[in-house]
Amino acid sequence: MAKITAGIATSHVPAIGAAFDQGRTQDEYWKPVFDGYEWVKQFEKLEDPDVIILCYNDHASSMMLDVVPTFALGMAEEFEVADEGWGRRPVPTVIGDPVFAAHLAEQLVIDNFDLTLMNEMAVDHGLTVPLSLMFGQREEWPVRVIPLAVNVTQFPTPSGERCWQLGAAIRDAVQSYPAGLNVQIWGTGGMSHQLQGERAGLINPEFDNAFLDKLADDPEDLRKITRLDYLREAGTEGIELIMWLIMRGALGEKVEELHRFYHVPASNTAVGHIVFRPVD
Repeated sequence: MAKITAGIATSHVPAIGAAFDQGRTQDEYWKPVFDGYEWVKQFEKLEDPDVIILCYNDHASSMMLDVVPTFALGMAEEFEVADEGWGRRPVPTVIGDPVFAAHLAEQLVIDNFDLTLMNEMAVDHGLTVPLSLMFGQREEWPVRVIPLAVNVTQFPTPSGERCWQLGAAIRDAVQSYPAGLNVQIWGTGGMSHQLQGERAGLINPEFDNAFLDKLADDPEDLRKITRLDYLREAGTEGIELIMWLIMRGALGEKVEELHRFYHVPASNTAVGHIVFRPVD
């Protein structure tokens, strides 16, 4: 059967993608950020996953504000890279797995998650920046990807508890797939940051590091964080951290923390990254 062998979380800051594409990874400002992902690059070479279920949020690239699904699952054979207003990133087209995605969709609906199924969808920096950080510069991505877009931009967003439940349902759906697949699940976005208003530039390292500490061994508290709590403590965009809870919920009760990285600043945000192994 298929099995989730690792869970990975990371920020998906668009400026990281720009620095990567423009060859500025060794600049004084950016080098500490990219150095923090050297460990996971080697990890991914050794793990060689078949499929990644990648939780991210669309930034009005494919899902404009007239249609805002709470959870949208990518069903296509491939996903083109979106032009977010300054040209497409020079990265490969993302290859999907429609057979496995169809299985996940069916099982999740059976498990009472009514998903929006996306048969065509361009993917933006929320998905491509994490791929670049984990796999580096490539002619083609070495893994198939099933995008799972989560609404964190328009009220009402899903709760942290609902995201955790979705992760648990994904775990069950993966384990019921008859073919042997090495599956990873990624949660992206965050950590604390705010892009507008009087608190633009807000970063809360205390909140961020407490979140990282609890994610492994005390996630129950994280499931109770409300939308207002995220707004107050982590800024308007801190709500993206609920996507990390989908990843963590999919790993089961116990995990082993393999790697952690936290850095401030990176384009006026806090960058967080963590790697887990589920413990059966």
